[in-house]
Amino acid sequence: MGAGLSPGPLLTLVIAETLRHGVKGGVKVAMAPVVTDLPIILGAFFLLRQWSDFKGFLGIMSLLGGLFVLYLAVDGFRAPTVAPPAGAGPSRSLLKGVLANALNPHPYLFWITVGAPLMIKALNLGVPTLTAFLGAFYTCLLGAKILLAFLVGSSRRFLVGRVYLYTLRCLGLLLGGLAFFLFRDGLKLLGWI
Repeated sequence: MGAGLSPGPLLTLVIAETLRHGVKGGVKVAMAPVVTDLPIILGAFFLLRQWSDFKGFLGIMSLLGGLFVLYLAVDGFRAPTVAPPAGAGPSRSLLKGVLANALNPHPYLFWITVGAPLMIKALNLGVPTLTAFLGAFYTCLLGAKILLAFLVGSSRRFLVGRVYLYTLRCLGLLLGGLAFFLFRDGLKLLGWI
């Protein structure tokens, strides 16, 4: 459950999309790991077997993620002053969530350093153990984010007018800060700072 509520671009995006497009928008963002993690997991297995140094790849992903999260931050500042009705207009919430997760180096780091080794150990104990590990992991990861979307969605009626605007702008600032850290991490991983 901790992974599902750990601060980061995806969690912030769950909140922002729930505020803008209702619970459905937040749930779509929460489901992004279902789309993005399989290639990341397969890549982690490949990296563990083939590469001894993958800092360059993670650095580039971090810089690309920083650009996308910065775009999301700017988008938060361009929010209308009045909250749109839940589900108004096209949200592209799932696409935003997929891009935020795929361009964030943290899932890669997790699967390379923790997730893939745990999967290998679980697989050595048998397929049912591996299935139980993945089932429990994704139930907690997705469940926490979906629960957050429902909690934010139920408080949406209180977030109107200026409160709504300032909330989205605060989330935009938070995303801007996360973009800064992604840029910094990317530059460090590439050896530029």
